[in-house]
Amino acid sequence: MSEGVKIIAVNRKARFDYAVDDRYECGIELLGTEVKSFRDGRISFPDAWAEVSGGEIWLRSLKVAENPFSSIFNHDPDRKKRLLLHRDEIKRITRRVEEKGYTLIPLSFYFKKGRVKVELGLCKGKKSFDKRADIRERDLKREISREFRSRLS
Repeated sequence: MSEGVKIIAVNRKARFDYAVDDRYECGIELLGTEVKSFRDGRISFPDAWAEVSGGEIWLRSLKVAENPFSSIFNHDPDRKKRLLLHRDEIKRITRRVEEKGYTLIPLSFYFKKGRVKVELGLCKGKKSFDKRADIRERDLKREISREFRSRLS
């Protein structure tokens, strides 16, 4: 990510459970109290996903904690949020999602020039043997780096 970007949260589990084919940066339509909760990092999205509905993309299962300092005008923590993309990007995403096995998963949330952005991934679920291969590869890299460090000392 470039300058002026402050990362709020990263979905590490999504990269383990899914193979990411494409990534899209999109804005998110939020209420004022939701933005305050994003600034505090009070969001939870382990099971979050996005759906295409009526020519728009909606983010589901994103839980934004209520702001304790706001009054009766607080937001609903479980409401679905609209993602802001260009029309041609939405059409391209819709065609891909209609294919078998593709889903939209939020990979990370960050501030860019003062606005909340979502990195949305077009993902395909991994099989268990793919996950085991990733674990094996990660362990090998760790062992190689340990060996390399011990030889330098």
